[in-house]
Amino acid sequence: MFDAPFDVFAVMIAIAAFLIALKASNQATELRRRLGSLEAALQAQRQVQPPPPLPVQEQPSTPTTNAAEPPPLAPEAETAPPLVTEEASPPPPEASPEASPAADAPPPPLPAPAPGFEERLGTRWVVWIGGLALALGGFFMVRYSIEAGLVGPGVRVFLGGLFAAALLGAGEWTRCKESISSIAALPIANIPAILTAAGTAVAFATVYAAYALYGFLVPATAFVLLGIVALATLAAALLHGPALAGLGVVGAFATPVLVSSGKPDYWALYIYLAVVTAASFGLARIRLWRWLAVTTIVFAVLWTFPGLDTGDLHVAPHAFHVIAGFVLAALLVVCGFLFGPAIEGGQIEAVSSSTLGAYLFGAMLIVLSSAHADLSLIAFTLLVAATLFVAWRAEAAVGALGAAAATVFIVFAEWAVRANPDMLVLPGGPMPGITPTAIDSAVTQHLVMAAIFAAGFGIAGFFAQGRSHSAIIPVVWSAAGVATPIAILIALYARIAHLDRSIPFAILAVLLAAAFGFATETLTRRESRPGLAISTALFATGTLGALALALTFALEKGWLTIALALMSLGTAWIALQRPIPFLRWLAAIFAGIVTARILYDPRIVGDAVGTTPIFNWLLWGYGLPAASFWAASHFLRRRGDDAPLRMVEAAAILFTALLAFMEVRHFATGGDMIASPSLLEAALQVCVALAMAIGLERLRLRSHSIVHNVGAIVLTAIAGFVSVFGLLFLENPLLWHIDVGGALFNLLLLGYALPAVLMLLLAYAVADARGKIYANTIAGAALVFALVYLTLEIRRFYHGPFLTTGETTGAEQYTYSIGWLAFGVMLLGIGILANSERARLASAAVIALTILKAFVIDMSTLTGVYRALSFMGLGIVLVAIGWLYQRILFRRQAAPPPAPQTGS
Repeated sequence: MFDAPFDVFAVMIAIAAFLIALKASNQATELRRRLGSLEAALQAQRQVQPPPPLPVQEQPSTPTTNAAEPPPLAPEAETAPPLVTEEASPPPPEASPEASPAADAPPPPLPAPAPGFEERLGTRWVVWIGGLALALGGFFMVRYSIEAGLVGPGVRVFLGGLFAAALLGAGEWTRCKESISSIAALPIANIPAILTAAGTAVAFATVYAAYALYGFLVPATAFVLLGIVALATLAAALLHGPALAGLGVVGAFATPVLVSSGKPDYWALYIYLAVVTAASFGLARIRLWRWLAVTTIVFAVLWTFPGLDTGDLHVAPHAFHVIAGFVLAALLVVCGFLFGPAIEGGQIEAVSSSTLGAYLFGAMLIVLSSAHADLSLIAFTLLVAATLFVAWRAEAAVGALGAAAATVFIVFAEWAVRANPDMLVLPGGPMPGITPTAIDSAVTQHLVMAAIFAAGFGIAGFFAQGRSHSAIIPVVWSAAGVATPIAILIALYARIAHLDRSIPFAILAVLLAAAFGFATETLTRRESRPGLAISTALFATGTLGALALALTFALEKGWLTIALALMSLGTAWIALQRPIPFLRWLAAIFAGIVTARILYDPRIVGDAVGTTPIFNWLLWGYGLPAASFWAASHFLRRRGDDAPLRMVEAAAILFTALLAFMEVRHFATGGDMIASPSLLEAALQVCVALAMAIGLERLRLRSHSIVHNVGAIVLTAIAGFVSVFGLLFLENPLLWHIDVGGALFNLLLLGYALPAVLMLLLAYAVADARGKIYANTIAGAALVFALVYLTLEIRRFYHGPFLTTGETTGAEQYTYSIGWLAFGVMLLGIGILANSERARLASAAVIALTILKAFVIDMSTLTGVYRALSFMGLGIVLVAIGWLYQRILFRRQAAPPPAPQTGS
């Protein structure tokens, strides 16, 4: 039915089947070998007769121990003379009565050695290859007769049937001969099984060719004959074991490829595959061969692909294929449902769940390939509903709920992102911003499907609580019941409202949140059952998620960031009430999503930030998430310090810092977020970073959080970087033409004096909590900025707002010296009054700098009275400092006079 390009595919299928069956037979052979060894060992032990025990002579003087009574004497031992033993010489251990019979017993037979390479080659591999060659020879003979026109269609069918009958007869004859002659066949190279497998495969091909190629059979007759062949294969596999089953199922699925025609008939193909699938599933069910069920599912799903990539997709036969396979799998494969294998309650079985998920995947492919054709959507909806029904009745198939939810979301998401979306229009005309703007039959159909899916998953997820004694079952139901409606709502919003503001979708989100909230409240009042706490938390999380979506739908795009941050807060609060580790991670995940959102657009709302200082979109876009994360971290910390808490704490610090930095930039640039930096911005950034670093240093002493610790260091490093490269170089008014403002309250006060004070406070905050080098470095930076402020303020007094204009006069140089000297004396006074060694050392550094200036600069630039006054003042101050150190700080007591010696 399919042409030559599928030949390679056919050979690959044959080889894969060969390997699968070989593996199964190998396992069976190994089990039989071990069982034979155990039986031989047990038989050898049974052949060893227990020896007659020896009579024990009474010995009154010898102490006896309580031992097990000896077995009764054998008749032969009653007439044996007693064996007299001496008390002083007990028998050696090897001469004990228990050991002597064992020495005479023959050793158990050793297990047979494993077959060598030559034995494997001659007795196993050759037989396998021969059986495969027989089957392929029959297929290719039919193909050659068709291509060469050697015989007519009727003769071809007759010869094919004759060849199949000959193979089947040979297989049964060899099986009977082996049974009569008591010859044990090799399990891995069972010649009767291989001959029978080849015959059944040829029989499949013959009946199919008579129907699909030549039209000798009507569909009903072909269906009956194919069913007979399938049932015969099933019966033969029951007699011949897994080898026949493996070859039979592969040969049956490969038949449409090897015997092909120019024009494919999908109805004939899928009816044939339905019969083959039924036979294979039936055999797997009877013999409990999981590998056969899995192999059948794989081949059945692969047969969904032919025709999907063509423009003329036959939806009806493809839909029949997945529906028939789903029904057969539900009837025969799903454990605990109708005719499926039995299983203990409360278990999710992998094959049962993956089988239903595989056919859902096939139905989803048909929907996507057919551009959401009506029939494909109906088939997909039926399979999803059937999955819910089967999972409701059989807990083993509950795992298929995840596949159902995923395929539903993929179908709606693909529909939402199509290149040419259909627009919605209400009968009364478009209403921008209030309602969607288009309607057609496709949208109506998807809306109906969305309502069915959302209600089905949500209601089933709620009523499934308390039905199982296993915790995982209700949790899976609740997860699917919460995630699926939310995912569908998001897809519909993206498809219909194009991610713009939509009041109807906001109303739907509020209604969904109300439904989840009702479920949460109802489950909270129920008595404790397995999995109920986690399910309640999931429904509560769904409530928060739906409310966040309502905010997103009703407000502008920037509210999405706020909504997700509020979800993190709500989830953290729920985690406090319900200590479930998953909820802590969910709060951290929401924080990560919000963080990724700001990387995409730091302004959150694009150009619509606004120009109002402080009270603009940045305050809401960063402030509310920051507050949410701080509150969430507070809730999470009450249950312990772990990775989710640290992620949320990091997000709280990040959003707080970004709020401050972004607001500073907005204020300094007048709302132009891409403008060049300025001295005002650098000054404010440094002050904000230092203030937050001080706050984190205080906070970490109470919380002992590694995130607060690292955050304080990072903010300190940021402040230091901006201070050095921004304030001292790139935005230094002494180097660049910058207007510093008024005489006293100016940018110098903001950019240098205030940072110096904050650095000093930070140095004292870390003095006892961190190393001395760290604290002294910050204190040294405070001293530098204080001295820079004093210098720049003096220059502002002489030069006005622009410090780069005018020449430096002698009076200005003298003022620098006097100001530095006064500053050093002030530091010394503070050091003496506060008994601070650090302040006194700072005073010494400033005074040393003043002395250096006096001898290097003042001596060469000052003239007249300014030079004299400079050195006179410096000398007086230095003498006074020396007196203070001698009389106050390091005062030495005079040694008392020696006591007068009195004569005796």
